[in-house]
Order: sequence, then C-alpha cells, then structure tokens
Amino acid sequence: MSNKIPVGISACLMGEQVRFDGGHRRFAFAMEDLAPFVRFEALCPEMAIGLPTPRPALRLVKDEQGHIAMRTGKGPDDTDLTPAMQAFSTARCRQLGHLSGYIVCAKSPSCGMERVRVYDRGGSQKNGAGLFTRELMRQLPWLPVEEDGRLHDPQLRENFVARVYTLFEFNQLLQQPLTRGGLMAFHSRYKLLLLAHSQPEYRLLGPFVAAMDRWESLELFALEYRNRLMAMLSNTATRPNHTNVLMHAQGYFRRHLTPKQRQELALLIDSYRQGSQPLLAPITLLKHYMAEYPDAWLAQQRYFEPYPEALRLRYGH
Repeated sequence: MSNKIPVGISACLMGEQVRFDGGHRRFAFAMEDLAPFVRFEALCPEMAIGLPTPRPALRLVKDEQGHIAMRTGKGPDDTDLTPAMQAFSTARCRQLGHLSGYIVCAKSPSCGMERVRVYDRGGSQKNGAGLFTRELMRQLPWLPVEEDGRLHDPQLRENFVARVYTLFEFNQLLQQPLTRGGLMAFHSRYKLLLLAHSQPEYRLLGPFVAAMDRWESLELFALEYRNRLMAMLSNTATRPNHTNVLMHAQGYFRRHLTPKQRQELALLIDSYRQGSQPLLAPITLLKHYMAEYPDAWLAQQRYFEPYPEALRLRYGH
C-alpha cells in the first residue's frame, strides 16, 4: 500500500487552536505514530458553522420530547445551533465516503462519540453523542470511528488501526472494476484475521460470500460485504480467538517441524493463551517457519501483518 491512508480527525487533536477556550488537545498517538502512514483531513465542525475561538462552551440539551439540541449558554438568551450544525454535518458527511477512519474528540458536543454530557431538567447524564459524529456514524456505518480517549486503550487502539487498514484495502478494491475473483481473493486474505475477531460471524460470512452469484450486481454485493466485514472487525479480537488462529496456523507446519520444534511452538502458543507472552511472540516464530517452509495461503494472510509492524500495536497483547 504505497499511498497514504485518508483518515478524518477533529482539528483540535492535530494541535490546531480551535477549541472553545482557544486551546487544542493535540493527540500524540495520531500526530507521532500514525502520521507517517495516514493523510489526516482535519475538521472542527463548530468553527465550520462560523463560531469563533474562543467562544462560549456549547451544551447538548434534551427537551421534554426527548429531542437533543446544541445550545450556547444556560439562560433564556442562549442560541439554538442545532439546525446549523445538522445541516453542515449532513452535507459534509456526504463527502467523506473516501475516508478509511475517523478520530474524534471525546466529550465534545459536536465530535464526541459516546458519553457526551446531555442536560435536561433533572440535571445531566453522560449518555449522548456529538451531533457531527452522530451524523457521521449514521451515514457511514461501516467507517471505523474512535475517540482520542478510548484510543489510549491498547486493544481498542489495535482494533481501530486494523479496521482502518482493512477498509483502505477494500476501498481500493471498490475503485477498480469489480470481479468475483477479486472479491474472493480479498476475503481469502482476511480469513484468519476475521476468525480472530468473531468465530460465529466468521462462519456466517463464508456462505454469504459463496452465494455472491445470486446478487443482482457485484457492486451491491460488495457494499453489503463491506458492511458485514467492518461490523465483524469492530468486535475486539480476544485471546481465545487469537489462540485458535495460532493453533490453526501451527497445523500447516506439523510435517516440517521436529518434535522439539513442534513442542516449542505449542508451548509458546499456550504461554500466550495464559497471558505470560505477548501475541507478537508466537506470531514471530510462525513467521520464521513461514519463511523457512513457504505456504502460499498462509503467506497472503493479512493476520500476520494487518498494519506496519513499526506501529508496535501487538507488543502489549
């Protein structure tokens, strides 16, 4: 993958001084780790609808009918910004289908993904989503979206980046003339990665792909496949699922390895299963055997390198 991956981001996370207080929330993981691999497209929805910086803090307010509005201030002179923000968000999100991911600013009434404070007569609850991000997720339900706060979690961070790379590769496939062979080859490359994320959904996706010819067009099939693929990958890969995948890969080398080598690999996989070794340890040994005893199917599996190793995302698993 030579060209950089297009990823949306809240402008304040890039260090732009666009927040209500005139400051920013520069997100080091994005700007230092991801930046060499992605092309960020920055946006501050609040600035985009004409608000200045600094500006009064905005609030999400729920009325008696359950509708949520974005307002300035607390008193009778506050301003309802909902129509402006909704109109902007609807129009802008229609232009974002080329993105492979989006990093939003946590707790923001425009950009927060979850647990944004919503006020009503009874006080407030952290159960809302920012108006822009809500529209983004409504229009592009397959798009990986995460908050800066949640991306401090190693598992959520790894999951997000894996989804971004997967969607980027699939979007590239959509830009070419679609063929049944191309779609089958893509699915084949991702089988082990999908198995690590959800065994039940993996078993359902196979028959869906096999029935590709029953669809009215390959384009319609591909769009539905994208929905199912990205929904499946949004499940965080678990240690038991990874162990299952590692044991599956181990089986490809049984006839090549000595009893001592087989035992060493099995013990390493079991050490990972029990939590005393990181995922990188058995994967490194398997990749060593893949180089020594090449297998065409294993060699193409994205599971072994779903993103650049330089991101070091599997060190903490």
